[in-house]
Amino acid sequence: MARVSTARYDRIAGAYSARPDDYSGSATTALLDLVGPVAGRRVLDLACGHGTIAREMARRGASVVGLDLSTCLLAEALERETAEPLGIGYIQADAASSDTLASETFEAVVCSFGLSDIDEVHSVIGNVARLLAPSGLFVFSILHPCFPGVTRVSGSWPPNATYYDEGWWLADGELSIIRREVGANHRMVSTHLNTLIDAGLAIDRIVEPRPEEDWAYGRPGAGALPVYLVVRTRKP
Repeated sequence: MARVSTARYDRIAGAYSARPDDYSGSATTALLDLVGPVAGRRVLDLACGHGTIAREMARRGASVVGLDLSTCLLAEALERETAEPLGIGYIQADAASSDTLASETFEAVVCSFGLSDIDEVHSVIGNVARLLAPSGLFVFSILHPCFPGVTRVSGSWPPNATYYDEGWWLADGELSIIRREVGANHRMVSTHLNTLIDAGLAIDRIVEPRPEEDWAYGRPGAGALPVYLVVRTRKP
């Protein structure tokens, strides 16, 4: 797949970043729990968007760098940094490039629901392994790869495909407005885990949080589906 040189999220940055910071969701809670204490540590928020996770890392005492391809989302992040200075440095760059943050080292890298927006995931995970200090953590959350798109709900893979059909797809009809604009990359669980293993990262903990009660309300059977996957890996 060809590298995306411009960010798909630039088209919807205003609507996407209008959301207030919210850390109450089960996937976000699990992500923050797996990252653990970060005071005094250097943390990279990969695919940081408008900086929601970066801000929480900084509030918890970390020295934070936020990285994203979208100049428009980063502009929103910088605006919030001006309003609430937390010392976060934001960088516009391609996370798949070997030149990105070439001389940097981090004790933790976090990625909240960003991997599905990344096309060259093998290159990105390889870069994560390069950027991590020994014993450093990489923690990420994604929509569970076993979670299919159904009526009015945009899952990891589209309603007219199967779990085994990997690749980028664009939602249509009643599915999520975000996925109708920016699409998503679906990868099987085995692809995600093998990519981590190939990069030399040791899988340390996996959590499958239940969706929020209000999320499942009015969606028959949705509460029984695996919706989120949160993984912590460690660099040996």
